[in-house]
Amino acid sequence: MTFRVRLTREAESDLERLFDFVLERELARADGDLTLPERAIAALRAGIATLKASPFTCRKAGQSPFLRELVVSFGHSGYVALFEVDDATTVTVLSVRHQLEDDYH
Repeated sequence: MTFRVRLTREAESDLERLFDFVLERELARADGDLTLPERAIAALRAGIATLKASPFTCRKAGQSPFLRELVVSFGHSGYVALFEVDDATTVTVLSVRHQLEDDYH
């Protein structure tokens, strides 16, 4: 079974925010790696793509068995995508955050 994965506007906005954060951080460093923001987003998108095949392998994020979190490793930490399995064919990514952030935005 293959699921269709869609991102909410908030999740797309989170990806832009995370890209901008990494870019600004790397620009501020003397030896900054300007390829890092693109690689981070590529890792996130690749991780999110795995939801097409196996969303129920991700950890639960509350009482509902359909609300889950995908952990995407990147560098020394990584990212967490909050998503919901809507039905037998669709998964919706609700938001994305860095693992060191307090909560989803």
